[in-house]
Amino acid sequence: MTNQPTTPPVSGKSRTWFWLVTPLLLSLAGAGIYFHNGEAAPEQKTEKGGKGRRFFQEDDAPAVVAVETARSGDFPVYLNALGTVTALKTVTVKPRVDGELVKVHFSEGQLVKAGDLLAEIDPRPFQVQLQQVQGQLQRDQALLKNAELDQSRYQTLLEQDSIAAQQTVTQESVVKQYRGSVEMDQALVDNAKLQLNYAKLTAPISGRVGLRQVDQGNIVRASDANGLVIITQLQPISVVFTLPEDQLPEVAKRYRQGQDIGIEAYDRSGKTKLAAGKLIALDNQIDPATGTIKLKAEFDNREQTLFANQFVNVRMHLDTLHNVTQIPAAALQHDAQGTFVYVVDSENVAHLRRIEPGPGNDEKIAVPNALTAGEALIVNGSDRVKDGAKVDVAERDGQTVAAQPNANPPDSEAGKRRRRG
Repeated sequence: MTNQPTTPPVSGKSRTWFWLVTPLLLSLAGAGIYFHNGEAAPEQKTEKGGKGRRFFQEDDAPAVVAVETARSGDFPVYLNALGTVTALKTVTVKPRVDGELVKVHFSEGQLVKAGDLLAEIDPRPFQVQLQQVQGQLQRDQALLKNAELDQSRYQTLLEQDSIAAQQTVTQESVVKQYRGSVEMDQALVDNAKLQLNYAKLTAPISGRVGLRQVDQGNIVRASDANGLVIITQLQPISVVFTLPEDQLPEVAKRYRQGQDIGIEAYDRSGKTKLAAGKLIALDNQIDPATGTIKLKAEFDNREQTLFANQFVNVRMHLDTLHNVTQIPAAALQHDAQGTFVYVVDSENVAHLRRIEPGPGNDEKIAVPNALTAGEALIVNGSDRVKDGAKVDVAERDGQTVAAQPNANPPDSEAGKRRRRG
């Protein structure tokens, strides 16, 4: 019988080492692949960058900044405030007599002129009253005329010594009595005519009528609180606003000199101009609780864009600075010592310069001195800028600037450059 060679059985100990070593080798291989790809990752990310951006800036690289150029020109000085539109005249039209409202001659929201007929109250009771007092007047006038004729006859007879003097004196008193009655009757007639005239309600001022408070057919009384309608004068119209007391001296100076101080009214958002007018009055005292003073401006309101009790943003044109240097508001920086800006020279070196800013608005600041037109000021990226340090200008006056070839030297270890995408 031939003996076959047999394979020695694999021991359990060998299998255990196999399953322990294999995962370890796979882990080492994966780590090598990871680190190998990681070296190229920054370069790949740089190549995918968007236009106009700089990535992976090294700590010792120049700060990437945006600059804008200071310019010279006329700069209008405005003071901003919050105001409320106030009508110069507001009248509640009320009846002066009691009666039925028989006619309404206006439409709600209509523009009316002073003297226009608005409504009528039933005039018949007042016409009857007028006729009554007119009849009484005519009767007393006739009695007066008869008494005056008797007095004349008595006077003639007295001169002839035909009657007693006492009778003449008595007749004279009767005449005076009738004259008093006639005057009283005439006053009653005038009053009746006045009441009849009050039956017609007319507009006391020119303006726009509001919503009707009473409908036709209702009984109205002089004691009614709401009245018939409210008329508000819209042309012209005023705006009352407040300013801090520290801004008062300059305003008061120009107001006393008789200079026209222009006022512009804007809507609640401050974007849409509603009307233009001028300052007409200053209050005579400062509110101690708020430290502000009230001012009043008047607007012709020809476009009828202003309404009573409307909230508006007010801009007061106080002055105009001529040929003054203007810089972007974003260029201003602040620290414990005051206000400063970073000025970039032709070699792209940033210099810190202290300034005293003048009046400004949301976009521009006037700087009377310390800066000249044409100088470049950093408006973005100043957080990494240091005085006297070189900067990398990526944007100038809103336009992208091409990267300089040697603006950022290569890193000795990684051999990478900061790229502009």
